[in-house]
This record gives sequence, C-alpha cells and structure tokens, in this order.
Amino acid sequence: MREADLGEVMAIEAQAYEFPWTPGIMRDCLRAGYCCWVCVLGERIVGYAIMSLAAGEANILNLCIHPELQGRGLGRKLLNRMLMLARRHDADTAFLEVRVSNEAAFALYDAAGFNEIGVRRNYYPAKEGKEDALVLAKTL
Repeated sequence: MREADLGEVMAIEAQAYEFPWTPGIMRDCLRAGYCCWVCVLGERIVGYAIMSLAAGEANILNLCIHPELQGRGLGRKLLNRMLMLARRHDADTAFLEVRVSNEAAFALYDAAGFNEIGVRRNYYPAKEGKEDALVLAKTL
C-alpha cells in the first residue's frame, strides 16, 4: 500500500465498517513502516491489510475485503500473505482483535488456526455504546 492508494482503501473501509478508520490513521500506519498491503484484482484495489511487527509478535490491525467480494477466498489469501510476512520477520505469534458480532471474520480466523485468548470489554464503538472484541492468537 502507498499513500496514493488511500482514496481507494478509504472507500472500501467506509463501505465495510460502520465506524471506519480515518485517513490519518491509515497514513500514520504507512509512515510508521507497518506492513501495509493491498489486494488487487485486475487494476482495482479490493482489499487491504495492516500489520505491525515488534518483539517477535505480529499484530494484524486491519484486514478488509470489499463487501461485494467477501466470501470468495480473498480474505483468506490476504491473511495467509500477512502470516507469511510475519514469519519472514521472525514473529513467533500473531495477534488480532475481532468484534464478537463479526461471525464471518471469526470463522476465517478460526479456520486459519487462531485461538481465542481473551476478551477486550467495550473495545469497539457500536450504535448502542461499545462492543467487546475477542483477542485471538496463532503460534507461527
């Protein structure tokens, strides 16, 4: 991902999430040197992933496929790419958070071998206050 991609990335983010990240957050991730990748079909960006790496740990901060293309295996491919990059950077564990209500994402992560290790209470904004996040981990 490059700064020039942020317009397309933010359009997907806005369609996929009720409470999307801001362009500033995305830009900060790029500037911090996080692993920021886009998923491209033809010449169109259809998804993206952002991962931080430090102290032998990979934290998948955001992984998203355009809502119209979800359920076609693109999320799995993008997740596998991020896990491969984590291993290349000598990470031994990958972590992420997922909304408790996001059953499709949880199924993806479960199928990839992630295990629930905790709950972050009131982690995500929601229409009626806050929503819990499941904390997932996978040994690499």
